[in-house]
Amino acid sequence: MQRRSFAAALVPALLALSPFIAPAVQAQTTEAAPQVIRISFPGAGTAGRPLSGGSYPASAHLFKEIDDEFKNDGIKIEWKFFPGAGPALNESFANGLTDVAFGHGDLPLIVGRSTGLRHKIVLSSGRFGSSYFVVPAGSTARSLADLKGKRLATFKGTAGQLTLYRWLDKYGFTDKDFRIVSLDNDSTKAALATGDIDGTNITPFDLQARGIAKSILEVRDDPKITRPGTVWVGEEFEKKYPQIVQRLVTRLVKVAYWSTQEANREKEFQAWATSGSQAYIDYKKDWESVPDLRTRINPLLDEYYVASITNSIEEAKRFKLIRKDVSLEGWLEPRYLNQALKELKLEDYWPQYDADGKLKAAPRKLASAQ
Repeated sequence: MQRRSFAAALVPALLALSPFIAPAVQAQTTEAAPQVIRISFPGAGTAGRPLSGGSYPASAHLFKEIDDEFKNDGIKIEWKFFPGAGPALNESFANGLTDVAFGHGDLPLIVGRSTGLRHKIVLSSGRFGSSYFVVPAGSTARSLADLKGKRLATFKGTAGQLTLYRWLDKYGFTDKDFRIVSLDNDSTKAALATGDIDGTNITPFDLQARGIAKSILEVRDDPKITRPGTVWVGEEFEKKYPQIVQRLVTRLVKVAYWSTQEANREKEFQAWATSGSQAYIDYKKDWESVPDLRTRINPLLDEYYVASITNSIEEAKRFKLIRKDVSLEGWLEPRYLNQALKELKLEDYWPQYDADGKLKAAPRKLASAQ
């Protein structure tokens, strides 16, 4: 009788508590940690080595920041690197094999969206940067006009293709004026050495030092030639694990902050060079005109970022690289970045730029400059 009386008394108590229990269980289900987070880079190091460089997301991998963030939770970080670059990353996501992308270029980002891939843009992986037009060392060409009808290389489907097309447009040409061939980074360097191509966009300093190629044109940090990279999270992953996404974004912002410290410049360049895609001298010389690293290492989704991706969409349509229109509506999700900046007290740390790439809000002065 005592047992039955206890059970009878317990049932009403549980029923009374059920409105409070159900939401808690539901919240736990929503926030149940994944066993693995699959993070992809749109590229790989020389000979396909699983490394990347040139950005603060690359540093997050090289210095094991993301692994450290989640190791006490028992969450495994599965890193993926694609020699097939942005298009291969799109294919991986379409097949349900990627949760997060660290640094997608503008063209494959847009192409993926136009084909129905659903992800949320949470950060910019970097911006600006210089662009160079390079020819074989023995070439007599001094301008793009000298290369008309010749073979130019780009990795089709990647951000590099749009960059090349912007170069051509800048000087009054189209892709129809040249023979455009598709080569990846390693193949492009080899083709320059053998003279199998007549020109390309690539960082030239290591190639020049080895007598393989030379630069005939360069544009330094022109917002109309280069476009920002993007960090995105799969839409389903973001809905299911918002707290995990927040931790991921906050850790990346911490890495971005570390990456902008002048004291870390050399250490970071040396780490980036381990991928082999670019030599240390390329980073050293390409960044020597950037006294404040925050100019390029900038995670913000400001007016410049929005305008840049909007312009890239228009260019992709004009160059007939996408068939369907793409809208930014519902694509950007800045709340994770905003929360990270607030939590880390970095709201005014990075410079903000307007739609034309001009400084709109100056950044906080660095301690060393005060």
